[in-house]
Amino acid sequence: MEQRRCEMPRARGGLFGCVVAVLLWSAALAQIRYSISEEVNEGTVVGNIAKDLGLDKSTLKDRKYRIVSSNADPLFHVNQNDGVLYVSRKIDREEVCAQSSTCLMNLKTVLENPLEVHYVGVEVLDINDNYPIFPQNEKVLDIFESVLPGTRFQLKPSRDPDSGHFSVQQYKLSPNDHLRLEVKDKGADGKIPILVIQKSLDRETSGSHSFVLTAMDGGKPPKSGTVNIVVNVLDVNDNAPVFSREGYSVMLNENAPLGTTVIQVNATDLDEGTNGDVVYSFTNSIDQKILNIFNINTLTGEITVKGLINYEEKDRYEIEIEASDKGLVPFTTDKSVIIKIVDINDNAPEIEVTSFSNSIPEDSRLGTTVALISVNDLDSGLNGKVICSIVEDAPFALTPSLQDKMFSLVTKSPLDREKQSQYVLTITAKDAGEPPLSSAKTIHVVVSDVNDNSPEFSLSPYTFYITEANEPGTSVFSVKAFDRDENDNALITYHILREGSEGNKLTSFLNINSETGDILALKSFDFETLKTFQFQVVATDSGAPSLSNNVTVHVFILDQNDNAPVILYPVSSNGSAEGVEEIPRNVNAGHLVTKVRAYDADIGYNGWLLFSLQEVTAHSLFGLDRYTGQIRTLRSFTETDEAEHKLLILVKDNGNVSLSATATVVVKLVEPREAFAAADVKSATKDNEDNNVTFYLMITLGSVSTLFLISIIVLIAMQCSKSTDYTSKYLQETNYDGTLCHSIQYRSGDKRYMLVGPRMSIGSTIVPGSHANTLVLPDRRGTSTERSEQM
Repeated sequence: MEQRRCEMPRARGGLFGCVVAVLLWSAALAQIRYSISEEVNEGTVVGNIAKDLGLDKSTLKDRKYRIVSSNADPLFHVNQNDGVLYVSRKIDREEVCAQSSTCLMNLKTVLENPLEVHYVGVEVLDINDNYPIFPQNEKVLDIFESVLPGTRFQLKPSRDPDSGHFSVQQYKLSPNDHLRLEVKDKGADGKIPILVIQKSLDRETSGSHSFVLTAMDGGKPPKSGTVNIVVNVLDVNDNAPVFSREGYSVMLNENAPLGTTVIQVNATDLDEGTNGDVVYSFTNSIDQKILNIFNINTLTGEITVKGLINYEEKDRYEIEIEASDKGLVPFTTDKSVIIKIVDINDNAPEIEVTSFSNSIPEDSRLGTTVALISVNDLDSGLNGKVICSIVEDAPFALTPSLQDKMFSLVTKSPLDREKQSQYVLTITAKDAGEPPLSSAKTIHVVVSDVNDNSPEFSLSPYTFYITEANEPGTSVFSVKAFDRDENDNALITYHILREGSEGNKLTSFLNINSETGDILALKSFDFETLKTFQFQVVATDSGAPSLSNNVTVHVFILDQNDNAPVILYPVSSNGSAEGVEEIPRNVNAGHLVTKVRAYDADIGYNGWLLFSLQEVTAHSLFGLDRYTGQIRTLRSFTETDEAEHKLLILVKDNGNVSLSATATVVVKLVEPREAFAAADVKSATKDNEDNNVTFYLMITLGSVSTLFLISIIVLIAMQCSKSTDYTSKYLQETNYDGTLCHSIQYRSGDKRYMLVGPRMSIGSTIVPGSHANTLVLPDRRGTSTERSEQM
């Protein structure tokens, strides 16, 4: 009844190794194996572990010999007194090891001081303590009488919890004429019973058959289990449903409301009872999309709308339906239903820009394609016919393409970026349906710049006034040009046009900032040497190719008081301003003694000279005209008056910082007879002096006249080439009294200016803040323009 096997491994090794092993760890390992049948009583001896392992029984208790297990209710325990292994409770092999072929339980026993671990294996042996069991007590098979011999019906196998030879080994079927038994062995999965029709069933002969199937295990004696098999012979459904029409076809408007009846089909079955009851359905092969759109009533055969009907998605549906009877083996008849969808205008045209150049050069030729536009309307017929147009009045047009529903957006008139740099175009598409539907799409067309505009100056020509004696190297004036193009095409650089002609030599003394247009004078100008000049400035853009424009710049030099008066008379032989005048004693009051003559190279106030007596021996005898320089007697001479008088005359101009010169006149009183004699001698001498003075005056007058004549020509040319009211007028001074003077009148903008000499015109007014030698005259635009120089 009890079988034992014991195995003892022997440890082999050198003496040194054994000593080290004992010092480090006092432990021994051993392995024994026992076998015991299941279902033995509690307390049954499995084996004497202490004896089989050679352990000292007297030390087992002290060394706490025990089985180490995580199970709260262990199957085995060891006696610490004698080392015998006992069964703690009944062991059910089918519970512990299910249907495993071998049920081996490993136990771990432990002794302390020193620690020893021994592994014990207990094999639980199976006994035939279970019967084969079928899943159910009775199995009903419904088999039509029309089944053919050889038809197989597989049954669920019987299960026996025992293993090995004690499991199910064979099946037996009660004797009959219609069925036979086959067994299929599936190894570890057991044996499967199969019933095979060996003779046709006849429901009219017998509507039901009963059989007993027995399963037996391999025990001695064997245990068995049974199941009753009932075979019901079913009637044969031998008539299929027939539809009332050969074919079904119907028209359906798209967007039909849900629940709309499409069509109703009808079929009949000649069978009776359930075999003649007909139900309708879609075939299994039908697309899921159709199932989402249509529904069929299984009893009436009415097909209704279940989802959205869209002509654009599909314009025709062919639905396969079937009519089936309710027989146990139902007959089915298929039929096609064709549904044609009628289009309605429910789709607006769709606009798609297939190719688009969002930037087009402004010099593009007429007919240049900007974009290709595709228009699509999912509707058909007139509902899908589309007309395209542009809403805005723009230099673009839509032209049909060779391909249907394709349009080209092209230029129909010249483009000018400077007038309009971009266009927002709204393209509309409208179909021909009733009512018509339309859609719109907006595109942005940018007109890119082309260098087609030359730089333009803000003024043409420019007129600038520069005060003489300017500081060299500083900016004196500036020109400005703009270009209506953009980016590099509008980037302007400036330069002065320097030609080899005589009139442009002065440009060598000018320099221009190529970026800002500021013009610098490299030298100081002198009004007395140069009064006016002109040159040209060229503005060039940075386009490719570049464009340029030029402007004439007129420059007028304004006088400053930088020249002192020069005494022309009296002048002595050594060059000093001294002279002697002899007059008779008997002259009356108001007698002209002499006239002091002076010249100032400046003009206007700077050249307007005033005379005054600085020193005189007798203030009551002589008087000096402050404007003309005439010295006259104030009274008649008496015997008590001295015979010689010295007059110191101061000549100064009217500049802001006036400059001056002095002349000395000695007046000698002589008797009338001596005066006449002296007068003859003096007359001869004076004729020579007057000839010299006249010569110098002629040279001076000729030079000044030549300069003013050049100025007149320049101003006349400016008047002809410019639309602004610019005039130059030179006034003729009628009250010339012997003093050199200059009078220049000119116009700039809304103001008229006059550079005056010693005598100003009546009605002239000095403007505060203006140059000291500049007057503003009342506007007389009806008068002619004149310019003159007087001496």
